[in-house]
This record gives sequence, structure tokens and C-alpha cells, in this order.
Amino acid sequence: MDMADFEKWVHREYNIDLSAYKSKQLHRRIESLMKRSRVDSIEAYIALLKKDPAQSQKFLDFITINVTEFFRNPSVFDDFRKKVEEYVAKGNRQLRIWSAACSIGSEPYSIAMMLDDMSRTRDYWILATDIDSTILERARKGEYSEPEIKNVSSHYREKYFTSADGIFTIRPEIKKKVTFRKHDLILDEYETNFDIIVCRNVVIYFKQDVKDEMYRKFSRSLKKGGLLFVGSTESMYNYKDYGFEKASTFIYRKV
Repeated sequence: MDMADFEKWVHREYNIDLSAYKSKQLHRRIESLMKRSRVDSIEAYIALLKKDPAQSQKFLDFITINVTEFFRNPSVFDDFRKKVEEYVAKGNRQLRIWSAACSIGSEPYSIAMMLDDMSRTRDYWILATDIDSTILERARKGEYSEPEIKNVSSHYREKYFTSADGIFTIRPEIKKKVTFRKHDLILDEYETNFDIIVCRNVVIYFKQDVKDEMYRKFSRSLKKGGLLFVGSTESMYNYKDYGFEKASTFIYRKV
């Protein structure tokens, strides 16, 4: 049994299409995880994943890249805020926003706090999606440790969190603005009519043909003039092919 067989098994077992990922990066990640789990063959690793729910979850967390933080890349996020303010100033007061591959919720909650803090609009709804059900359950709780909110200003901490025993919890008025839902960016249909889509530091892991299709789907999901915010390593050089114009370094506008 080889990696191709393992990818087929993962597709059957977890409904995750690993063939969409860059092969070298993916295989290095899997081999690293196997070493940490102290198994030396694909067969042994499959057997481990079948019998041990904790290992199965560790595999899912590892493979779906649950790396995130509040206001990730703060200077870039500040630029995002300016572009959103410009968008709202044009008369777009009711916002539908999609935070794709949201992990533990840091990103959609960051957006919700940012929008609540803006004087021009508080009429917004955020759809936050991820492929990992366990991660989504944690996101719904909205509970974070001190290191996890290191980028959150003291003003935002006081305004949007409660704290007890070193745990910071998102206040209910922010939680209710975010709807968490399971979604696979490769296999599932995309909703439409969004004003803003945020998908950062995820697409980089996929093959070019998969990226192309995802960007086309994002474009179809956005309203005319809507914004797509991508990661700091994911600049689109052929953005015109997907129906975008460049609004900023990592922000694109649907034309």
C-alpha cells in the first residue's frame, strides 16, 4: 500500500479529497505525523486511525491546517478594515460575509469585532465554515487562552470578551453574529450573494488547477463590487481571469 492508496482510503473514510493538495507537501506532512505516531507503514497508520479516535482527530487537525489567530497579520488586517469602510461608504450597509476555512473561529470573530467597532454599520451576518466538525464545536464556544488572543487590543478585550480563570470568552452579542457550518471547499457547493469573502492561508496548500476553480467559485459567490481577502502568501497574479481587479495587496474586488 502506498500514498495513493492512503489518499483513496481518506476520501472514503473522511470524505476529504487529498488529491487536491500539493503532493510533496502533503506527503511530507503525513510522513511526519506517522513518525510522531510511531508507525512505519501506511497499513499500520490506517489501523491506528481506525481504532484510536484521538489519533484520528489529530490526523484531521494536522491535515486540515488549523493554524489561525485573531487579527492575523495586523497591518494587513488594518488595510482590510479600510477597504471594508470604503465598501460600506458606497451604500453597502447590510453585509453578508463568508469566512472560509475558519478553524477555531479567531478570524470570523475578529471580523465581527471590527464591524461592531465601525460606526457606519452593525447590520451584518458572518458565515464561518470549516471541514473539521470538532474544530467548529470549539469555535462555537468562543473560548480562548491568553496566548491565543495576543493580537487583540486591550480595548477589544474589555469590550468583546469576558474572562475567568485565564479563559477569555467572546460576548454573546458578537457570537450571535457568526453562524458556524461544516463545509468542504473542494467538494461542496458555494453559497452566493456575499459582500465579502475571507479565505486566508489555505489555498496555498492546493494544486494550481484546484486553486483556479476555487477562485472562480469565490468570484461567482460575490456580489459585483464585493471583496475577496486572501492570505499574505496567496497573491493572485492572474486575478483578471477570475473576474477581479486589485483593490489592495491581498484584497481583490469583483468587477
